[in-house]
Amino acid sequence: MSDAADHDARPVLSHQGRGRRSRLWRVLRVTVAAACLCVMAGVGAGAWYVHALGPVPLGDKLDYSKLVVDRNGTLLRAYTTTAGRWRLPAQVEDIDPRFFKALFAYEDKRFRSHRGVDPHAMARALSQLVTNGHVVSGASTLSMQVARLLEPRDERTLSAKLRQVVRAIQLERKLSKDEILSLYLGLAPYGGNLEGLRAASLAYFGHEPRHLTAGEAALLVALPQSPEVRRPDRSVTAARAARQRVLARLGDAHVFPADEIVHARSETVPSGRKAMPILAPHAADQAIASAPDRRIHRLTLDATLQHSLEELARDRARSFGPDISVAIVAVDHATGEILARVASAAYFDTRRAGQVDMTQALRSPGSTLKPFIYGMAFEDGLVHPETLIEDRPVRYGVYAPENFDMTFQGTVSVRKALQMSLNVPAVNLLDRVGASRLSTRLGEAGGMLVLPKGEVPGLAIALGGAGIKLTDLTMLYAGLARLGTTVPLIERRDQAAPPVTPQRLIDPVAAWQVGNVLLGAPPPEHAAPGRIAFKTGTSYGYRDAWAVGYDGRMTVGVWVGRPDGAPVPGLYGRANAAPVLFDVFARAGRPPQALPPAPKGVLFATNSRLPPPLQRFRPEGVAAEGGEARLRILFPPNGAKLELAAQEGKPDPVAMKIGGGVQPLTVLVNGLPVPAPNGQRTVFFSPDGPGFVRLTVMDATGAADSVMVRLQ
Repeated sequence: MSDAADHDARPVLSHQGRGRRSRLWRVLRVTVAAACLCVMAGVGAGAWYVHALGPVPLGDKLDYSKLVVDRNGTLLRAYTTTAGRWRLPAQVEDIDPRFFKALFAYEDKRFRSHRGVDPHAMARALSQLVTNGHVVSGASTLSMQVARLLEPRDERTLSAKLRQVVRAIQLERKLSKDEILSLYLGLAPYGGNLEGLRAASLAYFGHEPRHLTAGEAALLVALPQSPEVRRPDRSVTAARAARQRVLARLGDAHVFPADEIVHARSETVPSGRKAMPILAPHAADQAIASAPDRRIHRLTLDATLQHSLEELARDRARSFGPDISVAIVAVDHATGEILARVASAAYFDTRRAGQVDMTQALRSPGSTLKPFIYGMAFEDGLVHPETLIEDRPVRYGVYAPENFDMTFQGTVSVRKALQMSLNVPAVNLLDRVGASRLSTRLGEAGGMLVLPKGEVPGLAIALGGAGIKLTDLTMLYAGLARLGTTVPLIERRDQAAPPVTPQRLIDPVAAWQVGNVLLGAPPPEHAAPGRIAFKTGTSYGYRDAWAVGYDGRMTVGVWVGRPDGAPVPGLYGRANAAPVLFDVFARAGRPPQALPPAPKGVLFATNSRLPPPLQRFRPEGVAAEGGEARLRILFPPNGAKLELAAQEGKPDPVAMKIGGGVQPLTVLVNGLPVPAPNGQRTVFFSPDGPGFVRLTVMDATGAADSVMVRLQ
């Protein structure tokens, strides 16, 4: 870049010969002309030349690399410019001060005091030229170098040098010294497609230039003088020699202590380029796609935690098998900010479909929805954590839920039923809570359950018979941690979000009770109990293993499985996902924070001291001693769509099947009674035509059931 460094490596020319005289006079003319131009500019002469150059480029239209940074400004990922260059913007305050000491001492001693052109340097260069007969040092200032970088030209003529002088003076009048330095820091060439100090430091040293050794600083000063010849990845020898020359001059000028210079000279010169940072690649890609014109994208992620969890996911996936991936979401549940999001075990692993974002994929949640069933049952006053509940074989029509281990525990407490993830108690409670009501409640809170087209929520969703995203499931658990309200998850910090009203999930007492129960769930092997409220889940056919949990500060969701949805025999939540969950909290940088204290209204009591209705839960769908089964409309199910058949322009009768209840039965269609033959459990009614119909049945005891269906 500077004439000084350009000519350090040139051989001394002979005192005889036409070549020496030609070069001497060319440099002499350039130097004298530049000095004259400075004088002319000061008194207003030469305005015609300045005007002919046009407006001075200030670098405001430069094509810089797009950057994605974390909540603290740490680089997560950079993208090359449209020309394929790594050109990362940099500010003076982000660079190690020792780099500037070296740069000024070697390139431009009076940078802070001159106005673009250094008369002292010009006089020195001319004197050395006349005395030695060859160029010893040049007079190109950093401002002149920036001018050349802003308007790159290959020629080294008098006209080009004059242009640099004028532009340097113009830049000094328009920009501050630090702004000029920032342009240099972003544009200086470092070999290949590397431009600017940050790109060079990341590529050659693997770290940002906030902290540089004396040897690193000297190398970064030396490379721009002849970037293609000296680039370390092509010639370590040339790079080392250039660095040593810089260090020699710094030592002579006492810029660094002598012992530091000695140590710097022995530092290893990198022999290749390192990969640019690529943390949170899926989040970065999505941020760039959402605002392609934005230069810097700021996310809520924490780079340190993100890096640690990406390593964790990669290591665990490797131990699980070559086709298995891992996804992790960590959320600050007070704000909804995503602290880390690992969307796959390895972004570039094609066998694991690494570029598929598994935090956004719809997968069966297994048993991870059970806490919300219990939460609504607590809220409805159906059960208390110490209520006794039956875990015995039961059948709902053709559906007969079974436990994961194909055994039954008999009579257990609700607390134990949830901690052991027993299936029958969860299904019995969902039958009372209502599958459609649960689905609606979760959807209103932001966690949409996705069912196959035409399906309506049924009891199977208690065991994972629906699809949900890992991000949505984590957000719902964050709602439990927030004592019953959810807020949308946030990943962007550079977009103003509208004010958010927390959405109700369940009431605070029920949310606290769920958390208190989950806090006692048996942890994975070698993990400390009673520190994290968590739940695991395994989808049908061993396709998905889940673990979601929270402490007083953070909620974490973990998914393990094959991205293609293929079964993985032996894969299940407790053995595979739960250890990852606990490792996430261990890597969070602080011990788990205690859950919030019990809110007002929590009932603390043993089973014997509970009110009688809460001492034991009896499912209504099962016949009790000497009693009748619960009155229910078996067909059509609530929310069903029925196709009408017609003969001679009139709709055919529609069947309605009834189960349970005490005779006689009363059937209502849109509030109007329909004859129901005594003892008959199938009733036919004639609809008026397409539309919504409310069907209701009541028995002799006053029990009732009602469904809404659509005829079309």
